Amino acid sequence: MQQLSEKDYKKILVCLTLYVTSLFAANTLGIKLMPFLFGTHLSVAVFSFPLVFIMTDIIGEVYGKKMAKNFVLAGVISIILFLFYSLISTILPWAQKGEWVKEGYNQIFGLSVRFSIASLVAFVIAEYQDVFSFFFFKKYTGEKYFWLRSNLSNLWSQLLDSTVFMLIAYLGVLPIKTILLIIIPWWVYKVFMGFLFTPLSYLGIRLLRGKNNENNPNQN
Repeated sequence: MQQLSEKDYKKILVCLTLYVTSLFAANTLGIKLMPFLFGTHLSVAVFSFPLVFIMTDIIGEVYGKKMAKNFVLAGVISIILFLFYSLISTILPWAQKGEWVKEGYNQIFGLSVRFSIASLVAFVIAEYQDVFSFFFFKKYTGEKYFWLRSNLSNLWSQLLDSTVFMLIAYLGVLPIKTILLIIIPWWVYKVFMGFLFTPLSYLGIRLLRGKNNENNPNQN
């Protein structure tokens, strides 16, 4: 196992900050829907959530599978803590002077238990699957073709994330056909955004490895 320098730890800390921030942006700002093709709708989280999966690929490529799993664990703990804080914050009594914002506050942060469970379960399954798939494809692509294994793992993990979340959140509430019409465009667009972010992935890998790829002896 390679020794990490102080510079490596600083880079990892920056990546973890981007990872967690993107995750929270997706889970909070994602409540807003925007119109999409053929009468469907998309969450604005499509701009931040693909970065969550790409970041684990970048970290895994440079620092290995164990570090990528640590990122996922940090994300899981963050979500659980945020849900716990949200629950406490919404059930505590309001001061009279703050009640002007009560309705909007409770609507945004007072997530139902079902939606909270859906978000957490989908994230855990999809993110760990993304790490597993990335290193599975790496066995067959070698040290080259990062873009291929990253997008292939993203294709599968984003499908899992979209499907698991929508089924847990809406099964029994909406017809199966309607749920599928939500899952498909949501999945396709997230994969598309992940593909667009691929050049940024290569930039991230270069920045982490340094000009001489000193952090990792394996080169793409």
